[in-house]
Order: sequence, then structure tokens, then C-alpha cells
Amino acid sequence: MKNFDFDLFTLGAGSGGVRATRLAGESGARVAIAEESRIGGTCVIRGCVPKKHFVYAAEFAQSFADAAGYGWSVEWARFDWSKLRDNIQEEVGRLSDIYRANMEKANVAIFEERAIIEGPHTVRLLATNRTVTAERILVAAGGRPIALSGVKGAEYAITSDEAFLLDALPSQVLVLGGGYIAVEFATIFHGLGVETTLLYRGETILRGFDSDVRHHVQSNLKRIGVNIVTGAVVSEIGPIADGSSETYQVRLSNGMTLETGLIMAAIGRRPHTTGLGLETAGVRLKENGAIPVDAYSRTECPSIWAVGDVTDRINLTPIAIREGHAFADTEFRGRPSKVDHRDVPTAVFGRPPIGAVGFTEADARVQFGPVDIYKSTFRPMKHVVAGNDERTLMKIVVRASDDHVVGVHIAGADAPEMIQLAAIAVKAGITKRQWDETVALHPTAAEELVLMREKSQ
Repeated sequence: MKNFDFDLFTLGAGSGGVRATRLAGESGARVAIAEESRIGGTCVIRGCVPKKHFVYAAEFAQSFADAAGYGWSVEWARFDWSKLRDNIQEEVGRLSDIYRANMEKANVAIFEERAIIEGPHTVRLLATNRTVTAERILVAAGGRPIALSGVKGAEYAITSDEAFLLDALPSQVLVLGGGYIAVEFATIFHGLGVETTLLYRGETILRGFDSDVRHHVQSNLKRIGVNIVTGAVVSEIGPIADGSSETYQVRLSNGMTLETGLIMAAIGRRPHTTGLGLETAGVRLKENGAIPVDAYSRTECPSIWAVGDVTDRINLTPIAIREGHAFADTEFRGRPSKVDHRDVPTAVFGRPPIGAVGFTEADARVQFGPVDIYKSTFRPMKHVVAGNDERTLMKIVVRASDDHVVGVHIAGADAPEMIQLAAIAVKAGITKRQWDETVALHPTAAEELVLMREKSQ
């Protein structure tokens, strides 16, 4: 048997890498992990966690407006960006410390520097110029936002990474993109009182979600005052002629010109694999930098595995955690495990928020042929007295051949909370008849899910 410094060396201390490495360490293996940024990865440091806290902050503006209908007067409300920013960073630091502590308890050797692969069993730590060997190497380096490029003045645009740490809120912001990150940040900025424009090259935002949900969210964002410009992209960015470094003129491909204090690009993410040295171990990359793996997260090199966003399977934190857990179970705990990537619930914390699981209507028709659609739109009870015109959309997609529920889509208050439980039913293969046999819980918005009995088409 060959002698190695470690049984496992992991590149990337995000959710997937930490889970896999900690479990391997708890099994008694000699394990190490390298992280070039902060322990916790995208989700904890510059993604899900701080973003959700910003969403909570942005929701208070509407809550204060709604409170008047319930007899409350809140004229005293005042927002402090720096306090919010700093409080969230304090929470981010607390969670990062917990990740570190849990790994230390599992006897994980932690290297806070960039590491690259120099062979099937060799890793080099760049800051200390140290080379170590490992029987297994796990790549869990995550993804990074795609920066704006190819246009004059692209350097003036920030990404979501920088948005969490702004010195001050601008009076105007231009968000580029139409995916969930763009929609969430447009919602956040607008809720915090910033004049917000969302620029998307397509005609309807949130590509990949159900068509009814996409139109519902786009129309509501317009209703609350988000300026949405579609069918165009940025062609040039430059400082305003007076020399101000805080205001920019943005020319669009459709001839429009906008002025804004901040441009944030949310035009996609790509696997963080550039320069990792995977090619030296015989691991080819896909065109977008993703690492091809099999059902057990094995790459083409027998000693290298990859989990999470670097594989570009489903780029969600819970999936990275599941994949990391399955890897550790398979390789170190004697429990061969694969992750089922079907019927994974997802959410968009926009205005209104979205919760979705399973097939969209369009995809279900392609996959199964005839489908039955059940759909409802309504104003939640809480909104009526408040005078809030925001409506909720609920939609159920049923495979006509056997009455199985194959998709549930909600856009409205508490949609992400509801979809987590709906996902259990979809995953279990429930039929619409069984779904309808569930007694409604009144008065709730969720009860509408089990009261839709008439097919919409």
C-alpha cells in the first residue's frame, strides 16, 4: 500500500466540502481541507445566508405599509444600511466559526490558502509552497459569479459578491440579468428604498421556471415599482461627464440611456475550476469549466471526486451537502450512496417569493404528453385588510395517464415554506386524488393547494 500524507484532501471549504471532510474525519480517516477565502463557502459567506437576511430587511418596508391597515402607526421607522451590513457580517462570521469548530472536532487539518492539483495524488499549497499527497482528492471549490465583459466600461459593474459589502446604498441601481440572483437583488434594493431597474436580454424573467410563475412575478415587480427593461443588453458604461465616480451613464443595445449609481451584474455563475490543475491528473473539463462526474461523484481520474457547483448538476447548497455526504458514506463509512437529483425543491426570494418542485407545465407535456393543470390566484387573507394588492399564484401539474402530481409551483407569501412540504408529497409519488383527500387547514393560504378541484384547461 502506498503511503500518503492524508487519506483525503479537499479543495474548498464550502457546504459540500465541509460535510464530506468532516464525516470522513469522524470515521477516523486522516483528512485535510484547503480554502482560499473564508470557511463556509458561497452559501454562508456571500450567498444564501447573507442574501436571506437582506431579504428579511427589505420586507419590512411593505410590512410597515401593511401595518397601517391593522391600526399601527410606524412613522418612526428609519433604515440604517451600515448597521444591517455589519450585523449580517457578524452573523456570517459566527457561522464560519461554527464550520471551523466542527471540522476541528473531527481532526481535520485546515489550510487557509489556495491549493492546486499537481497529479492524481498530489496537491500543492500555494501560499506556503508546500506539497502534500492524498489517497483521495475531493474538489468542492464551488462557483463564482460571471463578471460583465466585452463592453466598454465593464469594469464599473460589480457582482453579487461585492453587493453584500457596499459602503453605502446608492440612490439608483441597475441590475443586469433575469435569473434568481438578479430578481432577488432587485427585490432587496427596491425594498430598501433604492430606485431599481432590472435589465434582461430575454422577454420574461426567470427562465427555467414555470411560464405562469414567470409572468406572475414579472408583473408584480412592475406593479410595486421595479423598472424592468427586456430585450436589451448593456453596450457601454461610463462615468457621468461631470467626473463623478458615483454616477454612471449606461447605454443599452436598444438605444436607451440610463443613469445609475450602481451597476450589479447577475448574469450567471460558472464552476470555480480555472487554474486548479485538474488537467494534470487527466480530468477534462466541460466547456463552461464544470467537472464531469458519475453518479458517485467520481471523475475520470480514479483518485479524484467532485461535488457541488463545480459539477454543475444542480447548483443548490442542499444538493452540495447531499453529494458530500454521499461521497463520505461511500468512500469512508462503508455505505455506498448516490444522490437522487429528481424532484428537488427550489425557491426564489423575490417579490413575491417562489417555491417550486417537479416539472413545469411545458416540461411535463414534453416528458409525459397529456397533463392536467390546476391553477388558482388569490389575495392572501392578510393582504386584504392591509390594502396590499399582491396576489398569490398556485399551480399543480398532474400526469393525466395515472393522476400523479408531478409539479407544484407557488408564487406568493410563504411560498418557499409551503413548497418544502409539498416536495415530500411529490417525491413520494402522490396522486391528485390522494392530494385532494387531505383536509384543508383553515384559515391559511396553503389550504388553497388542496382545494383546487377544477382543471384549468
